[in-house]
Amino acid sequence: MAAYTNFLNVLPDPNNPIGDGGQALTTGNGGTVGPGYSTVQIESTSPTQVSTTNSGRVISRAIAGHIFGINITYNPMTRAQFEPVYNFLVQKSGRLKPFFVQLPQQYTSTNSAFATYVAGNTPTCGVVAQGSEFMLQANHSGTQSTNPEPGDMFTITDANDSLHTKSYRVTRVMTNATYHSGIHPQPTTVQRVIYFHPPLQRAISSSATINYNKPLFRVILKSDVQAYTLGTTNLYTFSLNLQEAQA
Repeated sequence: MAAYTNFLNVLPDPNNPIGDGGQALTTGNGGTVGPGYSTVQIESTSPTQVSTTNSGRVISRAIAGHIFGINITYNPMTRAQFEPVYNFLVQKSGRLKPFFVQLPQQYTSTNSAFATYVAGNTPTCGVVAQGSEFMLQANHSGTQSTNPEPGDMFTITDANDSLHTKSYRVTRVMTNATYHSGIHPQPTTVQRVIYFHPPLQRAISSSATINYNKPLFRVILKSDVQAYTLGTTNLYTFSLNLQEAQA
C-alpha cells in the first residue's frame, strides 16, 4: 500500500472511504466505504433577543453568531459498516477535535449544469465586508442558466484568512439578464450576485474562492459521550448530533 501524508478528516460515508491506516481514499480504490445516512436533520440557529413594548412595538437584535446543527441517524449497521464510523469518531476525543462532514443533499448543486461547471471551475469574489448579505462573484459560466440555485451551499477559501470556515446557504441569485437594478449594477455575463444566509461572518479579501463543489461543514460532536446499541440481530444502532464549529 502506498505511503500517505494525511489522515481522513471527513466523516466516512459512501463518497469518503477510509483505509485501515486512517488515510483518505477515493471510491473504488480500496478502503472501507462509510455507510449512508437514514435521516439528516439540519438546524439553522440565529440567536436573537426580542423585547415588546407596552404599545406593541417589537425591538429585536442579534446576540450571537449563527450556527448550523446537524443530526444524523443511520440504518441498523453490520459491524463492518459500523466500525469505520465509530473509530473515526473515537479519535476525535469527544468535542475536542473538529472534523468535516459532507451532506448528501448538499453534495452537488440541484442545477446539474452548474454542478458540472464547478467540478472544473471555481468562482471567485473580491473584497466583501463582514456582515454583508450578498456578494458579487466572478468566473461563473457565460451561459446565464448555469447558476447556483437557492438552497445550494458554499464555503469560502481565503488565502489571507485560514479561519474562515463558515458554511453559507444561497438564498437569491442574480444574473446579467435578471437583477435588481435599484440595488445592483448589471453583472457581466460571467458574474453573479449571490445572496446568502447567514450574513458574512468574516471579511473577505481580494480573490477569495467560492467552493460550491462538494462543500464541507466543519463540525464537532455535541456531546463527549458517544453510545451505540447492539441488538439481538447483531446489528448496531447509532446516531450523531453535531454542531458547526468555526475555526
